[in-house]
Amino acid sequence: MKRSKMRVLVLGCTVIAGTLILQACKKSFLDAQPYGQYSSDLVNNKKGLEAKLVGVYGVLDGQGVTSTWAPSASNWATAGVCADDAYKGTDANDQPQMTEVEQYKSQPANPYFYDKWIAVYEGIARANVVIKDANDPNLVLADADKKNIVAQARFLRGHYHFEAKKMWNKVPYIDETTTSYTNADQIWSKIEDDFKSAYDNLPEVQDAAAKANKWAAACYLAKTYMYEKKFTEAKALYDVITVSGKTSNGKTYGLQDAYWKCFDANYDNNEEEVFGVAMAASGSVDQSGESSLGLAFPYGGDFGCCGFFQPSQNLVNAYKTSPAGLPLFTTFNDADLKNDQGLKDADPYTNDITTPLDPRLDWSVGRRGVPYWDWGPHPGYSWIRDQNYAGPFSPKKHVFSKKDENTLTSSGWKNITAKDIYLIRYADVLLMAAEAEIEVGSLAKAQTYINQVRARAKNPASWVQGAPANYVINEYSTPFASQAEARTAVRFERRLELAEEGHRFFDLVRWGIAAETLNAYLAKEKLKRTYKSTASFTAGKNEYFPIPASIIDVAAKYGNTLTQNPGY
Repeated sequence: MKRSKMRVLVLGCTVIAGTLILQACKKSFLDAQPYGQYSSDLVNNKKGLEAKLVGVYGVLDGQGVTSTWAPSASNWATAGVCADDAYKGTDANDQPQMTEVEQYKSQPANPYFYDKWIAVYEGIARANVVIKDANDPNLVLADADKKNIVAQARFLRGHYHFEAKKMWNKVPYIDETTTSYTNADQIWSKIEDDFKSAYDNLPEVQDAAAKANKWAAACYLAKTYMYEKKFTEAKALYDVITVSGKTSNGKTYGLQDAYWKCFDANYDNNEEEVFGVAMAASGSVDQSGESSLGLAFPYGGDFGCCGFFQPSQNLVNAYKTSPAGLPLFTTFNDADLKNDQGLKDADPYTNDITTPLDPRLDWSVGRRGVPYWDWGPHPGYSWIRDQNYAGPFSPKKHVFSKKDENTLTSSGWKNITAKDIYLIRYADVLLMAAEAEIEVGSLAKAQTYINQVRARAKNPASWVQGAPANYVINEYSTPFASQAEARTAVRFERRLELAEEGHRFFDLVRWGIAAETLNAYLAKEKLKRTYKSTASFTAGKNEYFPIPASIIDVAAKYGNTLTQNPGY
């Protein structure tokens, strides 16, 4: 299919209209530049092409392309609320499209999926414009600059197709010349090609921290291998990444010394940020701020909106540890960690200070009585819109600190912040590398990678100071007895380390355990939240979301076939 038709499929109908006004009797008016377009001499150079490349980066968070929260880079409003880490939150009547997703009753007409589709394919379209224009023979551009710009565009095109693939599975791969409706395996190979090309051609250091570099491409290529279950190829690449990998500003990959620093805008562009969505907000300057998570803040206090994406009781329970400081893989959800469900702020309440806990709990979840950044102890009830519906906990990682108010947030809607969204951070890389080692049989090396992550959490600098909690966490000292035991350990570690960062649902799907895990989760949730009483995860259906019905219709109009996913 020609590119012009591709843009209609992806973006809807794009119309360029110009008005010609005759003002003089001379031939020059015939060469007038159409209104609303730059002349070719202004954009056929390095500066013009880099401006277009900025536009490709500009839709990573999905904002400005559509009008909902669904295109968020973290996918919190879709994949986030249908995992076991979070509830939709707020109350029963707010955003019913999200309730539909949480209950595994998604429909092809749900606008959230349409908006996400539009956002990722807008990114793809923009990347293809850059690649095509870079190959214009009239372009004034040094070979080294062209190589770098095209490699970044291919990296971003790979990212956007990766997003589409994990959301909908059998999706069209679109390059700068054609649209190819291929099967899932062939789509993976094309995503691989984009990341391989980026890995081979990107420099190690860029002139801006937010730009993709060689090692970001390597990490994304290895992640692609992991989704394809090409564990040998992934291990070989992780062997190189964990020794030589560097951020775009030249810092050697590593874990920050304190866990909380990963979620503080003052520490953005650090050694752990492999690739993320760069954000900026300060006072009235907020157009580049992070707004896609704006609904997912406590309902009360200085936030005022909106109580979405509240952590689940199941997630909270997962942070309980044994007296030895290790996870409770099979028994963590047998009993709930104490909470303030049903209590008002003025009602007496004391936290459980006996049960051993992983300290990452209190950076991932806001709990009553525990310091919430520097806002003081979480008050409980007054920060929750409807406890009976959505539970007593608040999200925390993406919420701003009091010290950053108006300086790293908008002075208008303060929920627009300067916090970067990490799409890949080094802890994620280490745990993926551990998975690869486990699948090829290197259990000892996998344990080393996992223990690096746990050692950082064990550091008292990672603990919430003054929390009424009994933090007990340790590394694994006994070698894993089997591959199955090692798998359990690394999968549980990913949940603890990366909670509410956009990975959980997709991890469960790629591991092939989504149905059993989420139905076991629902079995207990139905006893607490009646709105989940009819929810059920259907294997073979709910691993992927419905392709938007309107997109299928537009594709058919132009002679192409998009097949709806099974069960929808």
